[in-house]
Amino acid sequence: MPLRRLPNPYNRDMRGWSIPLGRWMGVELRIHVFFPLLLFVFFAISASDGWPRGLGLFILLVAAVITREIARLLVAAWLGLRLRAILMLPIGGLFAYANPESQEAASQGPGQFALVLAGPVANGVTALALAATILGAASGIRIYEHPLISPVHLLRSMVWMQAFLGLLHLLPAYPLDCGRLIRSSFARKHGYAPAGRAAAGLGQALALIFMLGGMPLHNPWLVLAGFFIMIGAQIEDQGVFFQSVVDTVRMREVMLTDFATLSPSDTLADALIRCVHSLQEDFPVVRGPQLVGIVSRQRIVDALRTEGNGYIQSVMSRAFQVARPEDTLGATIRRLTAGRGLALIPVTESGKVVGIVSVQNLMSSMSLLAEQRRIERQEASE
Repeated sequence: MPLRRLPNPYNRDMRGWSIPLGRWMGVELRIHVFFPLLLFVFFAISASDGWPRGLGLFILLVAAVITREIARLLVAAWLGLRLRAILMLPIGGLFAYANPESQEAASQGPGQFALVLAGPVANGVTALALAATILGAASGIRIYEHPLISPVHLLRSMVWMQAFLGLLHLLPAYPLDCGRLIRSSFARKHGYAPAGRAAAGLGQALALIFMLGGMPLHNPWLVLAGFFIMIGAQIEDQGVFFQSVVDTVRMREVMLTDFATLSPSDTLADALIRCVHSLQEDFPVVRGPQLVGIVSRQRIVDALRTEGNGYIQSVMSRAFQVARPEDTLGATIRRLTAGRGLALIPVTESGKVVGIVSVQNLMSSMSLLAEQRRIERQEASE
């Protein structure tokens, strides 16, 4: 019974405005649609100098982002964190973790500081190494001459593109690295969801300041940085809201109450007939009121094909966990994630199965609940 992937707010938002780049070391790589479109902005900035220089400037930005994200990936691997996906933005990548344990480890303790420092340190060290190499090879190049980043001087821009990206993440704005530290500190006192909303709001405010301040200064880099901080903050805010739904919804609100059960004494052939008339993928196996196992539709079909007819008790899984109606959805998701091969959790009350929660119904219920809460929040603010 393979474990199917649980819905993830970051994965949902990533796929909405992103382009897949394949997988690397089991991690799904995606790029935000505005990242490649930024190339045309670079062409416009370098119109008087020729499009090749605009392309060169864009490649320098990509190189700075890659430098940062490779460092963060190495630190994540060193910490033993499991990643599901990375969304690439011009200000860096947004990580989606494969399980709640990795999410928690990345947002608290020594692991948090290591991940926060990895990107700025990598960009800073790279900038210093490039500056030393350039000055050593051609001392006539003026590293500190303005504009620091320009299509006219790509060697100087190579140094400052790395430095600018590293310094950017020292600002206290979410989802920048320093902003993550502030969010974690706030979350320890006020909870994850309020901290996430406050941090995302601060990030959006700073992004707006960047964009409005960059226009009169005729500084396109401030405008672009503010624009992509705004996008990153909005994605994180949507993820925080989705998480707040997960942590406040009770199992009685999402469990399926109209479900079929099987008996350990049922034959596989009879059970298959029951499967035909049910939309369930997984079934609780009960003996009287007592839950004794779980079996999947696919396991029944596979057993009939390979072993012939038999009894449910011979193919059911006895490794299962149960939830209570008052348990939170977040606690149940952690059980589903932690349980190897676990695809269904029965909800019991006084020893009786009163509902079931499966990956199959969570994938629709969570999205519907998030939308319901979003509508309620909008109506309350009006």
